[in-house]
Amino acid sequence: MRLERATGAVTRIDIVAPHELSSADLAAWRDLQSAYPELASPFLSPQWVLTMASIDGPDRRGARIAVLRRGDEAVGFLPVRVTRSTAMPVGSPFCDYQGLVAAPDLAVDARRIVAALGVSRLDLHNALGAQTAFARHHRLREDSWVIDVAAGYPAFAAERRAAGTDILQDCAKKRRKLQREHGEVVFAARSVDRAAFEQLFDWKRAQLVATHQTDLFQTPWAQELMEATFAADGADFGGALFTLHAGGRLVAAQYALHGRDVLHSWMISHHPDFGRYSPGLVLLDEMLRWAPEAGYREIDLGPGAYRFKESFSNVRRSIAEGYVGLPSAATLFRAAEYLVCRMAEALPLGPMSTMPARAMRRLDRLRGLVG
Repeated sequence: MRLERATGAVTRIDIVAPHELSSADLAAWRDLQSAYPELASPFLSPQWVLTMASIDGPDRRGARIAVLRRGDEAVGFLPVRVTRSTAMPVGSPFCDYQGLVAAPDLAVDARRIVAALGVSRLDLHNALGAQTAFARHHRLREDSWVIDVAAGYPAFAAERRAAGTDILQDCAKKRRKLQREHGEVVFAARSVDRAAFEQLFDWKRAQLVATHQTDLFQTPWAQELMEATFAADGADFGGALFTLHAGGRLVAAQYALHGRDVLHSWMISHHPDFGRYSPGLVLLDEMLRWAPEAGYREIDLGPGAYRFKESFSNVRRSIAEGYVGLPSAATLFRAAEYLVCRMAEALPLGPMSTMPARAMRRLDRLRGLVG
């Protein structure tokens, strides 16, 4: 694919199922990801879409790709899940990024894509905030937290000290304390430990229940997704398990998706008896030491207003929620939901002012689980 030609206006939009992508289209998709670092996330890869379509979930029947063309050349790809009159990201609610895989200056009207999909509304969740094609359709924005380690761990550590955070020093102290009180601390990267993999999700489910969050893993296809990514061993896509043991006991585990040179932190949890040692943060620090030596330039922590993410991260990536709608009842309903959210947030209700937005997100997660 000649990327210097992959700019300008779109002349045609084809809608295809994942298995209908040609080898040339797959190559073009991968070339675009390689050419533009902001598109390198594994959630934006063709392998993510193909994996989702391979398991027994809503994407097996609903996954579609809008292939944007200039003549016969594929210059952009937008994967979605079509459900009745609306579309959402493939892999919802487990997909941490949504975006158009294309050159930044590709000219296309987002409503034209929606019309080609044959739906009334495209919901935007964790959409790349910098993409101009969807900017006018954003309703809420937040940051996704990214750790850039391309210059190596020592340079990253110096940068964090200069930024005034002592998170890495705290991790070193907690690690020494953990080792002193419980035995040798051992970090494992890209582990194939099946028992640790299963224990991570047992901990995660218990954590979701304890914090009154939706247990995403009640749905059978959710665990099938984790299994499928854990089994994937390609250089450009797959699951990566990282573990931390102390005195031979598993104290923390993290499951990430990896692309060619990025890691995306996906699931992390720890043994409840070891919380005072912050083993999840100690594990993340170990990953940051390992990642640049293994050829990874960044670890993406995803969205969420958590103090540890702000302390570790040296890059913020704008993401957005919203919708692209054509005139329809579905679009009017979504507009009304966002209007209620804005009205509530304008009132002096303290934390209660965000309740409508939180409720909408929770309903969207449930809708994503059932398709």
